[in-house]
Amino acid sequence: MKKDKIIFWIATIIIALWEAVMPMSTWIFAPEYMTTGTKALGYPDYFAYALAIAKVLGVIAIASPKTPENLKEWAYSGLAFTLIFAFISRACVDKNIAYMIMPLAFLGILAISYFYKDKIQTVN
Repeated sequence: MKKDKIIFWIATIIIALWEAVMPMSTWIFAPEYMTTGTKALGYPDYFAYALAIAKVLGVIAIASPKTPENLKEWAYSGLAFTLIFAFISRACVDKNIAYMIMPLAFLGILAISYFYKDKIQTVN
């Protein structure tokens, strides 16, 4: 049980750092770079801001123990979709293998967080 919680929180913290803290810190401390990644893929500038807000809300939902279960499910699926579409966008536009693998690696970490969230809940 304790091991499951530790694994859940490590995976969730990694996701929180990647999906929420990095975009928000870029937006706050280096706004000139906010749209660099999405612009290179052909997306409009406003998409980067909407994506950052959605990611932060998703991370808050999965990390907060008070979040209703159905909202957590939506948050996990939303974050999973962003990572899947990041992979697809990179595969279609620049075909850089490192940029293609990174979202898949974080999708795996998100899956670990989800799996252990369910393990923890079935015990409680």
